[in-house]
Amino acid sequence: MNPMAEALTGWHESEALAVSIERVLEIIDSHTGRKIDYLFQQVIVTGEVVTLPDTCILITKSGKQIPIGDSIAPICDDHGNINGAIIIFQDISERKKIESQLLRHAFYDSLTSLPNRVLFQDVLQQVFERSKQQKDYQFAVLFIDLDGFKGINDKFGHRIGDEFLAVAAQRLESCLRNEDTIARLGGDEFAILLEDIINITSATQVAQRIHKTLESPLNINGHEIFTTASIGISISNHEYEEAGLLLRDADIAMYHAKDKGKANYVIFHERLIS
Repeated sequence: MNPMAEALTGWHESEALAVSIERVLEIIDSHTGRKIDYLFQQVIVTGEVVTLPDTCILITKSGKQIPIGDSIAPICDDHGNINGAIIIFQDISERKKIESQLLRHAFYDSLTSLPNRVLFQDVLQQVFERSKQQKDYQFAVLFIDLDGFKGINDKFGHRIGDEFLAVAAQRLESCLRNEDTIARLGGDEFAILLEDIINITSATQVAQRIHKTLESPLNINGHEIFTTASIGISISNHEYEEAGLLLRDADIAMYHAKDKGKANYVIFHERLIS
């Protein structure tokens, strides 16, 4: 073991020589939690290099878990006979951290910490496919626009406007079940996916809860700001051929709700586009 290996594993070479290699290099798969062992034996028997996936976690002597990238290669003598193996591994914690940040940036809204449009559409597609396989499975999409947001921005400035959106997002999320999904689509527009609902009443009750929770002012840096929401609702049925059409129809219904005045909801039907 070189000094870097000693530092990473927590084992001094003199200690490591007294125990098995699997004890010193205790590696588990972060996805399954299963221990990965007998790698040295595998390399010695097959003579092939083994590269482990980057889901591997090293359990150090103290019990600390460190994500690692590693590979094991056979050591051969001058005649090509395998007489050992060498493992090369490195701490990839920083890389994992950067990957996690990039992934979050790609799928989550930085202002509200809610899923963004990309992630919402992905979840919607999955639920849509499930509904095609299960005849009795029904879901709903709610498209929400906060009324008067432009006026709030103009009056209080963009910083207060951003904080307003973050607090409003929390209010909206409080109206949902754990299995439901809410996303910020952009600006003051949000979308909600209600999975496995009983009937249309399940969706209208959520719309009513949203209107109720927005009756109280949002307290932003000492300012009491009132808002309402225009909500469009689309309900899944087997006539839909694309998941995205439910979001489109909920959007159409939302504009009709806005035309009716503040704090309204409209359920989509074909007459809205005729």
